[in-house]
Amino acid sequence: MSKSLLAIPACGKFLFGVVALLAISFCSVAQNGQIVYKNHCAGCHGGQLQGSAGPALIKKEWKHGGDRNSILKTIRNGIPSTEMIKFEGILSAKEIEAVTDFIINAQTSPQLLKKTELPLQVTTKLYKLKIEKLVTEGLTSPWGLEFVDANHAFITGKNGELYSLLNGKLDNQKIAGLPKVYGTDLVGGMMDLALDPNYKTNGWIYIGFSHNPQNSSDKTVPGMTKIVRGKVSEHQWVEEQTLFQVHDSLLVTGGTRWGCRFLFDKQGYLYFSIGDMNRANDSQILSRPSGKIYRINPNGSIPKDNPLIGKKNYLPAIYSWGNRNAQGLAQHPVTGVIYASEHGPQGGDELNILKKGANYGWPVITYGIDYNGSIITTETQREGMEQPITYWTPSIAVSAIEFVTGQRFPRWQNNLLVTALKFEEIRRLVVKGDKVLEQEVLLKGYGRVRDLKIGPDGALYVLTNTPDTLLRITPE
Repeated sequence: MSKSLLAIPACGKFLFGVVALLAISFCSVAQNGQIVYKNHCAGCHGGQLQGSAGPALIKKEWKHGGDRNSILKTIRNGIPSTEMIKFEGILSAKEIEAVTDFIINAQTSPQLLKKTELPLQVTTKLYKLKIEKLVTEGLTSPWGLEFVDANHAFITGKNGELYSLLNGKLDNQKIAGLPKVYGTDLVGGMMDLALDPNYKTNGWIYIGFSHNPQNSSDKTVPGMTKIVRGKVSEHQWVEEQTLFQVHDSLLVTGGTRWGCRFLFDKQGYLYFSIGDMNRANDSQILSRPSGKIYRINPNGSIPKDNPLIGKKNYLPAIYSWGNRNAQGLAQHPVTGVIYASEHGPQGGDELNILKKGANYGWPVITYGIDYNGSIITTETQREGMEQPITYWTPSIAVSAIEFVTGQRFPRWQNNLLVTALKFEEIRRLVVKGDKVLEQEVLLKGYGRVRDLKIGPDGALYVLTNTPDTLLRITPE
């Protein structure tokens, strides 16, 4: 015990102890609340409460009340007709109180939001990784990344942007004339992009985005994912062609879980996903677009061997169904097998092998439960429905996946990299056929990883939102 503490009178020691305990308690609550916030709230409201897909939480005017009781009520019950879901049943009462207190304390205690500088070297099982912050400013809610060559790449932004990356730096001149997106929060936005396999000769860029025929940003107007292709000429989006758009009678109002991920396979077919749009049962209805993975030719025509060709009232572009929200597609560089990652509800994120005409079971079977804690189904298996090759409970909020190719990471060759939004992770999976033999967390805490690509130089490029950054990772 220190002399200074011994010198304090008995009553002073008692008060000192009380103050110390209160300080420890405050720090503990703040820390726990910050963890809850990071895991459940940062994706929409920003890592620093600055706003992202959802509104900022550092502010003076609160539409639904900014006092403790009002914020507790908002978090518990959600806000009807908005994307603010009910967290009662997802979070415990103590977690809701902790995150509420964190939000309130952050208004007057900016030190709670102080960023922790993460190391730029990380040791993994097979490599020591060097992390370079390539882009830290200029991106807003980035979603998809594709390389033209070693010096040029395109990045989509959820608010409707198409960024051009030149020699590792963002082009200051914006690309104009892009299609208008429907909503910029949890309701859609500009999602993935792909480059035509013959891009160097034809210049086609493929984009998936949320759309409504009225070009309205009003979320009460029905909409659906639309797939187009176009070209960029002198910073202008030109020659746009519609490849996939459903009839107005199939549009939905207030949908969430839009998808949408692209993949060109080795045969030149274009695959894309559409989430279940918060209409789980539609995933099993083949005349409705939600909850499916699609396959089309680059010009939008339907491959003759698609599973629903010639079947009346069915959407012929459908390749698989019973999908909840597939946000990762990747083809094994040797076997040609296509893998898909898929968001589960609360638990039950999946990694699947994509098969033509297969039913992946949602919502008839699942390894997860609903966000309010209720049981969606008691079945995890049913004849005629596919099983995942692995699944994650609790949910990691699985997103993009990518097989490792090239010469820079030979000890990772043909391993599958899997991203996690919620846990801000990149995982390395050793996959053999329908078995996952090994999993390793390579990176954690650098942001919600939305996309990643092995670049033409063999480096790993990682696109995160919250914060909006592009990282370049190489072995030491």
